[in-house]
Amino acid sequence: MSAIAQTPARENLIRLEDVCRCFREGEHARCVLEGVSAGVAAGEVVALLGRSGSGKSTLLNLIAGIDLPDSGRVVVDGRDIAAMDEHTRTLFRRHRIGFIYQFFNLISTLTVAENVALPLELTGQADSGRVRDLLQQVGLADRADEDPDRLSGGEQQRVALARALIHEPAVLLADEPTGNLDAESGEQVMQLLTRMVRERGATLVLVTHSAEVAAVADRVWRLADGHITDEEHVPA
Repeated sequence: MSAIAQTPARENLIRLEDVCRCFREGEHARCVLEGVSAGVAAGEVVALLGRSGSGKSTLLNLIAGIDLPDSGRVVVDGRDIAAMDEHTRTLFRRHRIGFIYQFFNLISTLTVAENVALPLELTGQADSGRVRDLLQQVGLADRADEDPDRLSGGEQQRVALARALIHEPAVLLADEPTGNLDAESGEQVMQLLTRMVRERGATLVLVTHSAEVAAVADRVWRLADGHITDEEHVPA
């Protein structure tokens, strides 16, 4: 059974209750999460560290409702993810969760501003003023009408950050957000990410292999052998 990683002083926005997730590999099942119980408080930044295949991305997918647990409960913002049907989970993600990926996932046929606006377009809340404001905050207001392919990697990740925050999600999930960047660009992106998340009071769960990146978090979880085996409180 995994140790329970909780923050009792604040209400947990994310709750994992005895979560198990296994995958079939031929005739055998490989369980990447076994009885994981944990909590992330509203406004908290938590980093997940672990080797490849330890279950970090699986845990993010369970929080997002992209995947479902074999047993246990995943509760996000008071909603039991597994209790929703697929359509309701999609709408929940669209309104309440933002994503940042290692490889940016920008749409090359859209301009920088159109990429940032996409989450608002999907919810029928187009707001060009909000798009301009966020691009200003990430230092790319003068690149709004350009194709993303003309930007550097660090600039593309800043566009992805603006896109992830445009609909003001309660939860932000970042999967190796600096994994495709050089050290300097990665540091700049992480400083911007944590500053903007904290200014908005959003909750960030961050997957990384880097101890330096994890150092920005309030807490660090280590995943190994299907369990959260360690929890470090990062000094302020």
